[in-house]
Amino acid sequence: MEAGAQGTNQSFGPSAGRVGEGTDGVGRAPVAPLLLEVAWEVCNQVGGIYQVIRSKAPPLVERWGDRYCLVGPYEPAKAGLEFEAQRPGAWVGRAISDLAAQGITAHHGRWLIPGKPRVILLEHWRGSGALDGVKYEYWEHHGMQFPGSDWLIDGVVSFSEAVFRLMKALADHADLAPASRGAGKPAFVAHFHEWMAGLAIPKIRRHQLPIATVFTTHATLLGRYIASSEDDFYDVLPWIDQARAAERYNVRTQHGIERACAHGAHVFTTVSSVTAEECATLLGRKVDVVTPNGLHIGHYNKGPDQQRLHGESKELIHRFVMGHFFPSYSFDLDRTLYLFTSGRFEPKNKGFDVCLEAMARLNAELKARSGEKELAGGTIVFFIISNRASKSINPLALEKRGVFEELSRVCETITDFVQDRLVRRAASGEKLKLDDLIDEYWQLRYRRTQQALRQHCLPMVTTHILQDDVNDPLLNHLRTLGLFNSKDDPVKVVYHPEFITPTSPLWGMEYDQFVRGCHLGLFPSQYEPWGYTPLECAAMAVPSVTSDLAGFGRYVQEKLEDHDRRGLMVLGRRGRSFHDASADLASRLLAFCRLERRDRIMLRNQVDRVSWEFDWSRLVHEYETAYAMAVERAGSPA
Repeated sequence: MEAGAQGTNQSFGPSAGRVGEGTDGVGRAPVAPLLLEVAWEVCNQVGGIYQVIRSKAPPLVERWGDRYCLVGPYEPAKAGLEFEAQRPGAWVGRAISDLAAQGITAHHGRWLIPGKPRVILLEHWRGSGALDGVKYEYWEHHGMQFPGSDWLIDGVVSFSEAVFRLMKALADHADLAPASRGAGKPAFVAHFHEWMAGLAIPKIRRHQLPIATVFTTHATLLGRYIASSEDDFYDVLPWIDQARAAERYNVRTQHGIERACAHGAHVFTTVSSVTAEECATLLGRKVDVVTPNGLHIGHYNKGPDQQRLHGESKELIHRFVMGHFFPSYSFDLDRTLYLFTSGRFEPKNKGFDVCLEAMARLNAELKARSGEKELAGGTIVFFIISNRASKSINPLALEKRGVFEELSRVCETITDFVQDRLVRRAASGEKLKLDDLIDEYWQLRYRRTQQALRQHCLPMVTTHILQDDVNDPLLNHLRTLGLFNSKDDPVKVVYHPEFITPTSPLWGMEYDQFVRGCHLGLFPSQYEPWGYTPLECAAMAVPSVTSDLAGFGRYVQEKLEDHDRRGLMVLGRRGRSFHDASADLASRLLAFCRLERRDRIMLRNQVDRVSWEFDWSRLVHEYETAYAMAVERAGSPA
């Protein structure tokens, strides 16, 4: 296949993609002629890795140009939204033709994200029968055992075989000038994310393809399982028998794949120093480079508009709060603080349980201090945003939100009438009389709508009808703590078991707007290899609390002095009991409640300034270090 109208820029040749060469801020050219980044979540959002590679792509495109290409599985429904097909250059076209002859269809084009990186998506599935020989080869040469039938593992094996064949075809047809490679250098670098994409590594090494391989684990599979059931995971980590633990949690195959990827790669990386500890024990290889996850800060950070946007977004949250709480009772919104936590529904790993325990302590503390001037009359609304199986939004919540919107429209109409009539009367020199400015119809409609808004029960703790609310761990914890949104409780709780979207009838706003409108994010994780939520808060000038068991929290401790005073608070959880950590968090929250408005603004400004430390333009260089190390090792004699 020949290059299309865009000429050499459509190829992976030595003249392609000069964009950004030597302009990466460290005065170095890319370390190889071509960089392939392989992940299950390329154009296929499943979890957090999608956010990592999506946000990291622009600086890599700036540095590598069209010599950077992502590889992922072809999922038609998702690719239809995120992928734009383009004809490949000559030698890439020949490699893709080779794949087609082997029964594997490769789609070449652009990922429709900032930077528009080149991408190859593979239709890898050829039926379970075709996998038997592949599985046997992995068993024969690498000692891996696979279950007879498991849709996820079969998909991983199928994808890995397609990736291996793509790599071999590209290596066979690579039209790369010798000068761009150098003597003994590999044809290109291949960077694999997680066990679901990395299974091709052992086969690449066994066939001695001229490829420098990098493997990144974002969280060990076994570590995530153990941490969900062990409170002191990192304390007992050195004594864990990884093989027995894999059998216990029924992840022997997945764990075996992950170990093989880690040992087979030229360079092994992970996202934080805390995760590096579990890699050494559970995967049996020390990490070569820690590659922390950054964010495209400029996408979130609005510079001088940060404070204005915070106020506008807070008004949208006010509307939800009025529709949710005010049918039962009201409180002063100007003296209300919005706190939240969010993430995957792993209550222990994400620290949801610590948050609730701290809220109960804070509630009792605020009640006891109700006479203090700086705390009197203040209200805390704590939101838990996650994804949980539910039947529907609670009909009562929908009804009251609808009535509130009707009351809002009535008030807007009355305001328009009053304004027009008041201006005319004022211009005529008449005295100010408000009673007869409003028609009787609108007075009655106002009162009827007010009455319809009222309810004779406490505000709901959860906005949805859960499929199994009797056994829901968060609801049971709330019941144990007695957090029922009583009128005299300074701390109110809203458990929203669905991610916030503009289409939600309860919100009508983006999740990013919700974060901007809050005053503090709480993420005191027990197990979190990195943690994007506090980083997203920082980018939007919202202070947050993370923990020293989260990768981001550990990175902040290692890199930033006075991080607590700069709005990036790190809760100590390692080596501490659950109740000690909860008491510490409650103490920090009480101190936050004491801040004056101007102090909170100053804290947001501090967060705003420090957020740029986590931009990909700074952190992507750790990946470049890993690529250079892989090239050096791949080019060295065995």
